[in-house]
Amino acid sequence: MAEHVHNLKYLRRARKNLRKASTPQEKILWSRLRINVFEFKFRRQHGVGNFIVDFYCPAGKLAVELDGGQHLDNKEYDIERTNYFESLGIKVIRFWNDEIDKDICGVLQKIKAELKLVTLSPSLLS
Repeated sequence: MAEHVHNLKYLRRARKNLRKASTPQEKILWSRLRINVFEFKFRRQHGVGNFIVDFYCPAGKLAVELDGGQHLDNKEYDIERTNYFESLGIKVIRFWNDEIDKDICGVLQKIKAELKLVTLSPSLLS
């Protein structure tokens, strides 16, 4: 039986607090993703193992992370998180906050392209 790794109970309060304290960029992106703009459902502040991702699409096994200046000092931690997600078959794409501010359409196009790759994946067709 597969180990349960999504939305572990002990992280519930942390996920809720992160949703309440969303950055302006997270709010902007969430306003687009929550209306199923790609016909894929997204969750925000979704727990995967001991980590919490900004946005997660279960059907596409896609994690979308927004990075601010704090990530410049936490590169090793981000690499550890990404490696863990990828070990579970979850693709991670990252955007800088200023990409959301300056080019939300471009960000959405990149997310759409990743989801399109997922829908064409032979493993999902069988």
